[in-house]
Amino acid sequence: MRMSLLCKALLTAGLLSSVSLAQASNLVYCSEGSPGGFDPGQYTTGTDFDAASETIFNRLAEFERGGTKAQPGLATSWDISDDGLTYTFHLREGVKFHTTDYFKPSREFNADDVLFTFNRMLDRNHPFRKAYPSEFPYFTDMGLDKNIAKIEKTDDHTVVFTLKEVDAAFVQNLAMNFAAIHSAEYAEQLLKAGKAAEINQKPIGTGPFVFSRYQKDAAIRYKGNKEYWNPDDVKIDNLIFSINTDASVRAQKLRAGECQITLNPRPADLKGLQADKNLNVPTAPGYNLGYIAYNVTRAPFDKLEVRQALDMAVNKKAIIDAVYQGAGQLAVNGMPPTQWSYDESIKDAPYNPEKAKELLKAAGVKEGTEITLWAMPVQRPYNPNARLMAEMLQADWAKVGVKARIVSYEWGEYIKRAHAGEHDAMLIGWTGDNGDPDNWLGTLYGCASVDGNNFSKWCNTEYDKLVVAAKRVTDQNERSELYKQAQVVLKREVPITPIAHSTVYQPMRTSVKGFQISPFGRNSFIGVSND
Repeated sequence: MRMSLLCKALLTAGLLSSVSLAQASNLVYCSEGSPGGFDPGQYTTGTDFDAASETIFNRLAEFERGGTKAQPGLATSWDISDDGLTYTFHLREGVKFHTTDYFKPSREFNADDVLFTFNRMLDRNHPFRKAYPSEFPYFTDMGLDKNIAKIEKTDDHTVVFTLKEVDAAFVQNLAMNFAAIHSAEYAEQLLKAGKAAEINQKPIGTGPFVFSRYQKDAAIRYKGNKEYWNPDDVKIDNLIFSINTDASVRAQKLRAGECQITLNPRPADLKGLQADKNLNVPTAPGYNLGYIAYNVTRAPFDKLEVRQALDMAVNKKAIIDAVYQGAGQLAVNGMPPTQWSYDESIKDAPYNPEKAKELLKAAGVKEGTEITLWAMPVQRPYNPNARLMAEMLQADWAKVGVKARIVSYEWGEYIKRAHAGEHDAMLIGWTGDNGDPDNWLGTLYGCASVDGNNFSKWCNTEYDKLVVAAKRVTDQNERSELYKQAQVVLKREVPITPIAHSTVYQPMRTSVKGFQISPFGRNSFIGVSND
């Protein structure tokens, strides 16, 4: 009965055809937004990664399901030289790229695909990149464009990366979503046809699901990859992302059986979801941070006193009570306390509107000064209700004489405009990607990230020297000490106001088996079934 009801719902929604539904294994995932595209290297958000990297692609190394350990993926093993500068990856044999109506591979995955994937990100004069100009913010945010000296193919199944300096997190970095491996053969086909940009709309990978069709703001359709190199991992014939930006609508669809799994429920919906006998609502500690980023390149945020004033004018406790409703922990630092090297000695400036007024006056900020405050249009694990948070911040800052006008855009546009620095202050956040402190302190606040995920556009020489030095040593105790010193500078200079770390809730139908909550906030359907 359950399958027939599901099929009826899918047919009604136009998400499936009537062919062989009784025999097919189908799963509908209620996702929270439309991806910007399907070329993972170009993007930085979970929405984009879930839709492409976690479904269509693989990487040389993969994170273990539900954990932070890097393990073999498209590389079966790797060797690291004694000086830490040379990484030799031994590639998996017998891996097939997807066959679709727009591409039929003539060969299996090999070293040429690894070279294409990374050389396109490294070389601005790469023929494919010149044909389809693209930026790769994650790759550059972590300084990989500057630190990878060369990539060499020694045979069809061996690739050697040579670094200029030691990078203690290098393998962890290559297990991240942006490092998804593309087909060099498909890229060459697109290049010859003058259609290079289609790599971002019609993706080809080696992953567990094959891209089928995409309707913006409606649905993405995938087929289970029958030729996947680890066939036991693919237990779904038809995977559908049903896109709904409204968390309450997603919850309703889940309870009605119109989707089998969703994410980022509103705190107000949790009790009802947990009480539904047809649902499971597993939880995990949040490896995340929701925060305010101040654009220090725009007045008056270029003045430290202004950032300090707005920071101490924020009533964090009230925000956490109203927005997170018991599922949030007050944030103090630029990364969560579950991350090794977190400095517990750092404390928040106390909530003090009167002191904030004094600082603003001393900085020459007139009462009634207007700024823009950007609010995300989607629910994320680190912020379940950005609009409400923005309204509360608007009220807090009005009390100290600053008028904040709330601005929002569609998610892809929001990120694009923020990268361009169009905001004054913005709500944003992060869920860790690889278990390493650099993924927070370097990726979000480092100088190399100013045109990427460093939405504050803050580049501090003292801070940056510490973060860069921490990547160049392999001893964890030494790295921790450097990262703790960096956290002190970050707190002192106030490019951000940390708000909260949230508990992650992942509601799903009881029919779903094998799904594991990722500490990185990704949604992977490897090994997942819908019985």
